[in-house]
Amino acid sequence: MSKIRIAAVALALMVAGTPGWATDLNCKGAAGNVEEFRYSWRLRGGLSWIAGLLVPTSGSGHLRTVFPATDSAHISSELLITSPKGKSEGFFHYESEMDGRGDKTLMSMSAYAWGNKAREERATFDYAKGTSRVRKETTEKVENKTRQLPDAHLRDVLTAIYFLRQNAHRISAPMLTEIYSDGKEYPVIFRPAGTASFKIEGRRVNARAFEIVDAPGGKKWPGEVKVYISDDARRIPFRIDITRSFAALQLDLKSIEACGFMQASR
Repeated sequence: MSKIRIAAVALALMVAGTPGWATDLNCKGAAGNVEEFRYSWRLRGGLSWIAGLLVPTSGSGHLRTVFPATDSAHISSELLITSPKGKSEGFFHYESEMDGRGDKTLMSMSAYAWGNKAREERATFDYAKGTSRVRKETTEKVENKTRQLPDAHLRDVLTAIYFLRQNAHRISAPMLTEIYSDGKEYPVIFRPAGTASFKIEGRRVNARAFEIVDAPGGKKWPGEVKVYISDDARRIPFRIDITRSFAALQLDLKSIEACGFMQASR
């Protein structure tokens, strides 16, 4: 997607004030540079029963983010999704290394193992050279490729979620951008999607919803993500909906295991 098209289609981000109160909730660890959220997940959607014939329909999720000690350092984020029996039965695993503001992904990894099938793909982006190195490993073969990058900084799904958390107080209109997913780049839109409230530790916390959806007129992204972010300085992702093909995965926050020091962009 050209810079001209992005400039023409993208709508402005509106700056709003940052709420002055923070949510402590049920954090069990001392504040530091590691943030850990525990989720339960379930498959939903009209055809989720078909997916249930092949993979479990519920289980546990773990979202972990390691923040840098300085603004110039990188941020690491990972999401592990397992069955009720744990990783030994099968899993989906995502990792992202990004710059300190969540503006671009530096490394993206996605992997899964269910039954007798396994796959892992890791891409490292060199924006200075305009190339990416991709290693894909399956139960059948290993491939290594070098690809040209598009004329844009890329975000994978984890970087995109972090970016939305960082900028939730700024985003009041749709924003056109690029997403890196399954080894390809797609034009997508970040957009506000209403409000909701969630109960945790006996209290209600308001949240704002944001969607990542396919942008019309370009290569179609076969996915959709919706994340509900607490309307406070912590930007807690209370719920994450991930839609792919004929089923949707819903992750609901159960506990906060470690408190990081995420700071929303000013």
